[in-house]
Amino acid sequence: MTVAQISPEPGDVRANARSAAALMIETADAGAKLLVFPQLSLVSYDLALFTDPSAWVTEDDPRLDVVRQASAECGVTAVVGAAYRGPDNTAWIASLAIRPNGEIQVYGKQNLHGVERDLFQPGDKIQILDIDGWRVALAICYDAAVPGHAAEAAGLGAEVYAVSALYTQEEVRRIDVHSAARAMDHRMYAVVANLAGRGPGWESCGGSGTWHPDGTRLSQAGTDPGVFTMALSRSELQALRDKDALAGNPRTALVADIWT
Repeated sequence: MTVAQISPEPGDVRANARSAAALMIETADAGAKLLVFPQLSLVSYDLALFTDPSAWVTEDDPRLDVVRQASAECGVTAVVGAAYRGPDNTAWIASLAIRPNGEIQVYGKQNLHGVERDLFQPGDKIQILDIDGWRVALAICYDAAVPGHAAEAAGLGAEVYAVSALYTQEEVRRIDVHSAARAMDHRMYAVVANLAGRGPGWESCGGSGTWHPDGTRLSQAGTDPGVFTMALSRSELQALRDKDALAGNPRTALVADIWT
């Protein structure tokens, strides 16, 4: 799985979509099938931007055509972060999973934080992507701080918990504890794409990476922008789930029953 730790151009959806497409092509050459971007990667995290209608995107937004084209050409699913207006005028902080077949799966952040609640509505359901045989659940930032969110994802058969985030310099410990706990508690990989740089009232701690289903951190970015890839082992995941099931763990036993 691959995560992009980037510092977007504030409010410039078109420029950030072009940058996302370029990174998709770059990572496809390295064999990536999924590229996860941070929270609000198409605009950066500045809630004051959303008084401007151009900071919002829709599912058929032509500014995303460059990402759609890159996905179709290189076979990479991109999960980009946006302020999203749905057909029914729903306002979400969203992850848009843009697939090689042209499909877009939209996930709305379910656990809004602070003044986000004044601008956005909570999403209505967890999205599970099938990526090269892996079942990947999408999460956005504060979702990962709510244990029940990952528990629901695990109950839906998730093997990877993919978080698009903003963790700040004060939250170095938080990014590690959240991700390790979600991975270990539910025996799934956790991957986090954190914003880089800074914005109004925040400076990122970086630290994007991957956590093993036993809770061990497998990779850790610094604070600079970059793209980071980690291979996942299905046999190691299954061995831990089998061990838990033998120990009588009802949670992993339930997940195994659903998908076998």
